[in-house]
Amino acid sequence: MSKQRNILIIYTGGTIGMKKTPQGYSPESGYLQKLMQARPELNGEHLPRYRTIELDPLLDSSNMAPKDWLKIARAVRDHYNNYDGFLVIHGTDTMAYSSSALSFLLPDLNKPVIFTGSQIPLQEIRNDGVDNLLCSLLYLQQYGHRLSGVTLCFAGQLMRANRSTKVSAKDYTGFATPNLPLIGDAGIGFELALDWSLAEEAGTQCSDLAPLPSGNANVAVFKLFPGMTPAFVRAVLAAPLQGVVLECYGGGNGPDGNAEIMAEFKAASDRGVVMVAVTQPALGSVNLDLYAAGVALKEVGVISGFDMTTEAALTKLYTMLCRFDDLETVKQQMATNVKGELSQ
Repeated sequence: MSKQRNILIIYTGGTIGMKKTPQGYSPESGYLQKLMQARPELNGEHLPRYRTIELDPLLDSSNMAPKDWLKIARAVRDHYNNYDGFLVIHGTDTMAYSSSALSFLLPDLNKPVIFTGSQIPLQEIRNDGVDNLLCSLLYLQQYGHRLSGVTLCFAGQLMRANRSTKVSAKDYTGFATPNLPLIGDAGIGFELALDWSLAEEAGTQCSDLAPLPSGNANVAVFKLFPGMTPAFVRAVLAAPLQGVVLECYGGGNGPDGNAEIMAEFKAASDRGVVMVAVTQPALGSVNLDLYAAGVALKEVGVISGFDMTTEAALTKLYTMLCRFDDLETVKQQMATNVKGELSQ
């Protein structure tokens, strides 16, 4: 057996550690740790040594905000030199956002950070939390010496975090990476087959992480839909908005036949709003040169997000606007593969 690794669990809240109350399931301080201690399969020499810290307050992930992404990143950064890797326990609703954000907030990570959670609370007899925790810890124990960067583990599947999206609210396989194969999949007997070509491998260990970006950014997601009015578009793009992810039709198309709506996009771009196009379908990529309806968006200042998920595009846009004052640099970064989040 390989040497036991030393892991920090960062518990943020979420379904996995919730307790049933008269008002419904709710996170309770210390409760997850008690449940984990009572499970022999989550303890022992077959797993890494781990210590758990809680973020305050514990959150249902539907309450997560950018300040909480920074709080998670700060916890990793503050404890970086004391642990071999990190397990972030998080609610499923916005896990793809938080895990994507961490990949951009901590770009020089050279240790593994795995996000996991569950669809059913660990307190229930039938739940997916035990397996998700067990698989995550096994990945960290058996492959943590080679893995780095931010990944997400769910239903035995290990995936690049900034390619992930939640695809089901009722199945155990709640997440997928539509435009990228899985990094690993735990089969019978926990044969953890990893595709190292898709993973970030650990290299020369850095002793410290770069400072987190300062400041804040006002970003949004806007899904194009038939029947939207110029007044609605104007309201969405109004100040103080700094950046917006446009969920476009198909390959990156918009209503080029509506001159008033296109004028609103151009006016926003002229004011300095960074507009990034992603595609509404789960599979596929944006190509703003393919159709006239896409070329029209490009001509009013929209830039391509290629095959980024909405979650990756939004969190990357937030991070880049926080990190860089020059808008041209932000736009260049958004169209560049920074941490494996897009294919070109």
